[in-house]
Amino acid sequence: MNHHCRRSSGLWKMVVWDEPFFQGKKQEFTSDCCSTPEHGFSTVGSCKIESGAWAGFEHCDFQGQQFVLERGDYPCWEAWSGSNAYHVERMCSFRPISCADHGRSRLMFFEQENFQGKRGELSDDCPSLPALGWDSSAVGSFLVRSGAWVCSQYPGYRGFQYLLESDSHTGEYKHVREWGSHAQTGQVQSIRRVQQ
Repeated sequence: MNHHCRRSSGLWKMVVWDEPFFQGKKQEFTSDCCSTPEHGFSTVGSCKIESGAWAGFEHCDFQGQQFVLERGDYPCWEAWSGSNAYHVERMCSFRPISCADHGRSRLMFFEQENFQGKRGELSDDCPSLPALGWDSSAVGSFLVRSGAWVCSQYPGYRGFQYLLESDSHTGEYKHVREWGSHAQTGQVQSIRRVQQ
C-alpha cells in the first residue's frame, strides 16, 4: 500500500534529532515522513513520541524492518530496535498509525495462507501463542477486524516485528509477503495491541 502524506490532525506529534540522546538538529513531525534525508537527517539518532503511535522504518519510503513507536522517549537506536532479530541502527522514514484503538482491537489469525486452517482470535495482548494453545510456530494469514497490532517472531514480543492495521489491505493479510517489505518468515509467537 502506498502511504501518501496525511494532513495534520493534532493527534500525532513526533520530535526527532539527528544525534543520540536528543542532541543535534531537531525537527517536529505531525504527519508522514517518507525520507529523513529530504529533511536534512541521514537517519534519526533519537526521538520522542509526544502523541499518537508511530511506525518507523529502516529505509526510506516505509521499507525494511518496522518499529512500533508508542508515547515515550527513544534516546538511541537500541531503544527502538533492541529486541529485534537483528539490530538496525537506522530509521529513515516514519508515519502515524491512524487506526490504533487499544480498547476495541480485534484480530483473527489462521494457520495457513488465505484464511485457511486452524484459526484463533484475540481482543487482548498475547505474550505467548504457544501458551495459549497455538501448536504451530507460524501463522499463515491475519484478518484485522479493528485496531492495529504488533506481531513478534518470538514469545515476549521479541524478534522481528510486523505491524498489521485494520486500515491497510482492508485489514486482510492473506500471506507473509503482505506483512512488510522485510517479512522473511511466518513465524509469529506473540501479538499485542498498539498503544495509542
